[in-house]
This record gives sequence, C-alpha cells and structure tokens, in this order.
Amino acid sequence: MGVSGNNEVLVTTKVVVDYDRASELKAFDDTQDGVMGLTDAGVTKIPLIFHNPKNSHHDESDDGSGSTQLSVPSIDLVGVAEDPATRKVVVEKIRQACETWGFFQVVNHGIPLSVLEEMKSGVNRFYEQDSEVKRELYTRDPLRPLVYNSNFDLFTSPAANWRDTFYCFMAPHPPKPEDLPSVCRDILLEYAKEVKKLGSVLFELLSEALELNPNYLNDIGCNEGLTLVCHCYPACPEPELTLGATKHTDNDFITVLLQDHIGGLQVLHENRWVDVSPVPGALVINIGDLLQLITNDKFKSVEHRVVANRVGPRVSVASFFSTSLQPSTKLYGPIKDLVSEDNPPKYRETTVQGYVSYSLGRGLDGTSPLPHFRIKDF
Repeated sequence: MGVSGNNEVLVTTKVVVDYDRASELKAFDDTQDGVMGLTDAGVTKIPLIFHNPKNSHHDESDDGSGSTQLSVPSIDLVGVAEDPATRKVVVEKIRQACETWGFFQVVNHGIPLSVLEEMKSGVNRFYEQDSEVKRELYTRDPLRPLVYNSNFDLFTSPAANWRDTFYCFMAPHPPKPEDLPSVCRDILLEYAKEVKKLGSVLFELLSEALELNPNYLNDIGCNEGLTLVCHCYPACPEPELTLGATKHTDNDFITVLLQDHIGGLQVLHENRWVDVSPVPGALVINIGDLLQLITNDKFKSVEHRVVANRVGPRVSVASFFSTSLQPSTKLYGPIKDLVSEDNPPKYRETTVQGYVSYSLGRGLDGTSPLPHFRIKDF
C-alpha cells in the first residue's frame, strides 16, 4: 500500500476514535423525540448513527437489473366464502405465492376502505401530537400496553433506521381502552377486530394451500395473538445513506400490512429488490419465520426492507399474528402431516416466546434467526 493508502487508514481510524457511537445513541434516545424530532428540527444532514454500513440502496443482493419488471402477486378474495370453484383457484394462487415469493397482496379482503383510511389517519394523528404528549408514552419496556420509541433495537443494531414506531398487543389479552392514546383509540380497537377476522380467513386458505384441514392453522393457535405495529418514516434529507427498515424477516406466523400511498417497501426475490407498490385498498400479506418453521420450509419467510425517502412522512401498520413475548409453553415444530422419511423435520420445536425473544435480542442485523432453530443435519 502506498502513502495515500496509509493516509486513508489513518483518517479512517481517527474518525472511528472521535466518534463515540454509544454516547450518540444515548443522546438521541434521551430526547424521546425520535426521528420525527430530527425532521421537526430541520436537520439537513442525518446523524452518523443512522448511516448504514453498506450503500443502503444497492447492497450485495442487487444484481443491477432493477426491479421494474417484477411485481408481487395480487390475489382477489371476492367470492372465496361462497363459491368453491373460486376458492380453489384462490388457494392455488396463495400456494404458489407462499412457495415462491413469501409475499402477496389481497384485494376485496372484507375490511372496509373507510376503516383502512381511518387507521392511517389515526397513525398520523398520533405522530402529529405535540412532543410533550408523545414523550409521556416513550418507553423501552416491551411489555407496556402501548410502546412508543424509535428503533426497538437502537442499542444492538449495526445502524439505526430512519423510523419511529408505536405498537400495542391486541390479542389474546386486549389492552384497556384507557391505555390507548385518545387520538387513535377507537380505530385501533376497530381495526384490530377487522384484521383478526381477516387473519382467520387467511389461515383457512393457507391451511388448504398446505392440503390440511381448513381449520388446522387456526386450531393450533396461529391466529391467537395479534400485535399492531404502527410505523412512521419521516422525510429523510439523505435517503441514500440510511434505510427506513434494514433487511429482515418477520418473527411471526403472518403479517398483514397496511401501507400508505408513498411506498418504500421492497421484497427480495430472485436476488433482486422488488418494489411492493401501494395498491389502493389492498393489504400486503407476508409469511413469517414461524410459518416457514412449521411448514418445514414449504412456505417461505422472505427478506424485505424499507428504503428511506425524501418524501414523507410515510406511515404503515403491520399486524403481526403471534403471541410475541406473552408467556407460553406451547411448542411449535414442523407439522407432522408435512414431514416424511423423504422430507424429515428441518427445525427443532420452540415456543413463540422463545423464538421472538431470540429474534428481538439480535435486532435487525440483516440475517434471519431461522438458522439458529435448524436441526444441525440441514
């Protein structure tokens, strides 16, 4: 290495020495104002804690060919409850989507458009509250009835994401209404009820796609738990340096996502990032790690991310079907009807709590927790 190379090493070392990441993270968290506080303050350069180690929009998973030629499957659920022929076609489309994409969008899903729009409005109202009001709810205690903070993995992830989040556990133990913010209380309760109904329908269709009894996944408790996770992705002055959400998989059975018109969600498909473009009135469904585990890899939990955007704030509501950190002794492993001598179990049994605790402890580090639960022979 020449002189210039040595100089580069020295400069790099100096930057690392001068930058106390732990102190910066604590200072950001102590404001209790989140990313929204930075945008409200008019920042034009994003703090170093948000700089993604890799070039965020073009990492090792990109092949340079772009994502415009592909689109996530869209499935129309109209008539699935009334017409057996329609249901059979829908089940086959869902099977193909779960085996190849791990993602699909549904239209005519039964949740009124007015409820979807009010849910997005409710999330916006929450984040538009005065800072003093939101600070009262800011917490790092994951089991509070409502948790609001910026980056659940702020102190463990390689880079902070450009987003704020609030979430609440809506099932199996719903919160007291008074524990929810008044600006979105009613719609949180109504939306949770509607999504729970849709979840039961989706688990029936997924069961049939696995050639199981329609009630199978509901009967084993896949629809027992529900968490509403409400994200806000403020406008970012330097979106090329960070991400709204790092590449990850979801640690649940399925996720039902409501996103607004701005977009930014991308799914990794055939080694390229594909935009999950917003469709008015549609909901995005994706397979979670726990469903991949119990289907013994038949259905795929696929990596996805959210890119940062100069436009914002973008809001989304991810409904996680999982009992999450709720105490439970129920074990989940590969479904016996799906394994055989030729297709032996690939995963060891785990509780939902055990899986989620392991996943959350690692943060969004760009890799899936599933290999940790894989039987060594695979």
